[in-house]
Amino acid sequence: MTSKLAWQQATQTVMAAGRVLIVTHVKPDGDAIGSMLGLAAALRERGIEVDTAVDGGVPRYLTYLPGAGEVRSALDTGNWDVMISVDASDEPRSGLVGVYGREHSAVVINLDHHPTNTMFGDVQLVAGEAVSSTEVIYDWLVHMQCAISAPVATALLTGLLTDTIGFRTSNVVPRTLEIASVLMQCGAPMYDLIQRTLVSRPYSDLDLWRYALPTMRLNSGIVSVVVSQANLREVGLDESTDGGLVSALIEVDEAQIAIVFKEEPDNTVRLSIRSKPGVDVGTVAFSLGGGGHAQAAGATVPGTLEEVQARVLPLLRAALTQG
Repeated sequence: MTSKLAWQQATQTVMAAGRVLIVTHVKPDGDAIGSMLGLAAALRERGIEVDTAVDGGVPRYLTYLPGAGEVRSALDTGNWDVMISVDASDEPRSGLVGVYGREHSAVVINLDHHPTNTMFGDVQLVAGEAVSSTEVIYDWLVHMQCAISAPVATALLTGLLTDTIGFRTSNVVPRTLEIASVLMQCGAPMYDLIQRTLVSRPYSDLDLWRYALPTMRLNSGIVSVVVSQANLREVGLDESTDGGLVSALIEVDEAQIAIVFKEEPDNTVRLSIRSKPGVDVGTVAFSLGGGGHAQAAGATVPGTLEEVQARVLPLLRAALTQG
């Protein structure tokens, strides 16, 4: 876990701030939004003025979280004493709001749980062994002796649930469940959060599967599908989602690695990669300019679908062999 000195430095920095900005990574997931909103709510409860921002705003399925309606989808005005970047492993990952925030903030705090974090910023609260960034925030709040309200607990448990896929990832340890228990006691509704983030899905997601699954291939332990821009337009989805395909693919018995190649509108391909325990796809994503964890990672790679597949699949085969 991060050092005692880092906790103290971060706490002193935030407590002395008149105005704080919290940003998170582009195309945010439950941990990104849960971290941003949970920390924002906790700091506001201590009387600190907090702004929140993420490129494009909060995804529809997470708008139930307290404070989601106050999140800015872009930044073009404002100055802050402190910017806190949550759940972003490097500076580009925080997008345009991160660029603006860094240019208009006196101090940058880097709070994350990705082992591939580049340790940017002036203060680092980076814990690579944590299962989610919301776990890091939970520990920070404990260090600050903050009471955890129901809105804060709800946001933090959302991140804990989504990044562990309902406590099903290999990095879940007894302490993970202990934290979840505390958050439930503080008012986080476990059942409702599971239904909202892991069970329920719009029809458009399954409609996308209808177009993508005919491209599915299983080759030597690697299962893959392709999602094109035409597929997304056909079902009315934007490029921020793959409809949960990669999580379904890794459940295939014969697969050790699952990957979704999703075409982006700017001649790049976004990769969503999962693996079974023992196979490290995080290093592959990092080598491609992305990041993540050993069993869950991603990257955005320039080129056409065919070019990116030709580049990436050999790297995954090598990872599988090493694993």
